Amino acid sequence: MDFPGLYARFITWIGDGTGLSDTILHIHAGMAVLIAARVLTARGLGTFIPFWFVVAAEAANEVLDRMHYGSWRWWDTGPDIANTLFWPLVLSIGVRLRPMPARDRRR
Repeated sequence: MDFPGLYARFITWIGDGTGLSDTILHIHAGMAVLIAARVLTARGLGTFIPFWFVVAAEAANEVLDRMHYGSWRWWDTGPDIANTLFWPLVLSIGVRLRPMPARDRRR
């Protein structure tokens, strides 16, 4: 079974089906993984635990790309990493630096 090839076809299918660019898909994927990890782990964004899930997901994505294409394509990989991690990192730092006061938290 060629899992990297299957994954590449799935990613292409998503791009073709949505009409969104690779850049936008990476931004959305990073945010989706961040929020899913936040909900599933019940850990706040300021703990950076949800952010590390984004890092792991993006690393897996790039490793599968490398396996599919047979070599690193740094001209593509670098921007993919930056686009995926930028907003999750900004949000995690922002929450860490300025947490919500305890009285405003929902119980």
